[in-house]
Amino acid sequence: MPARRSSVRLGVAASRSPSITSATPNSSPDPSLSSFLDVDADHPFPIQNLPYGVFTPPNTTVPRVGVAIGDQVLDLAVLNDEGVFNASELRNARPFSQPTLNAFMGLGPAAWASVRETLQTLLRADTAALRDEESLRQQVLYPRADVSLQLPVDIGDYTDFYSSKQHATNVGTMFRGAENALKDNWVHLPVGYHGRASSVILSGQDVRRPCGQTRPDPDESPVYGPSQLLDFELETGFFVGGGNDLGAPIPIEEASDHIFGMVLVNDWSARDIQGWEYDPLGPFLG
Repeated sequence: MPARRSSVRLGVAASRSPSITSATPNSSPDPSLSSFLDVDADHPFPIQNLPYGVFTPPNTTVPRVGVAIGDQVLDLAVLNDEGVFNASELRNARPFSQPTLNAFMGLGPAAWASVRETLQTLLRADTAALRDEESLRQQVLYPRADVSLQLPVDIGDYTDFYSSKQHATNVGTMFRGAENALKDNWVHLPVGYHGRASSVILSGQDVRRPCGQTRPDPDESPVYGPSQLLDFELETGFFVGGGNDLGAPIPIEEASDHIFGMVLVNDWSARDIQGWEYDPLGPFLG
């Protein structure tokens, strides 16, 4: 960690000076914003879309929170130590120096919005605070190829929802036949089940073919072995933060305030194992 410096002050041209303390959770980024960093126009991570993650810089083993901007990663832990973020809960709790995003996610939507607006201001083409500070840039910006990405969240729970009608119909047909593919409750409530949170891994890691009991021949005893009907599904995952009291439901109109971010998930299902173990409580090993 670099030595402490005086607090960084954010200043922009007076004609375009935004507030960095009055962000609202649902504010949309200005599509006309541009960064002083060189980011391709078709890059998925421009200044309008700064995805959070946890990374380990080169020459250290200490993970910390960052955001991607183009092909670079911005170190939020160092920025926080430099006084970029004004909120006391950020300065005192130092959530960006943690090895996961959980502490930051727990601060809620007002803190998330404030940090995002601060970062967009800091990275703007007309903001000098980071643009003109070469020594600070060298401390907080890393090429994406030089860092190691970590699992960003300590996932304590994982719920898999059955929200695609086509998918639910196909799977229901496999298990119950076309005449009873969709259960009556599907159109009335969000059907879901709790998955094995400890099995969530980073992209690029090997997935071991699951083993379990199947009964390929209904006239024979079940057998144990690797799945022969392994299905994989591209899904959207939502990270939820902010918390609620145990047993206290979150009103639907407040649900969006708890969605911290989204990821793509490659979910697998062993259909032959599921088909045998599914009744009466749902999937277990499959």
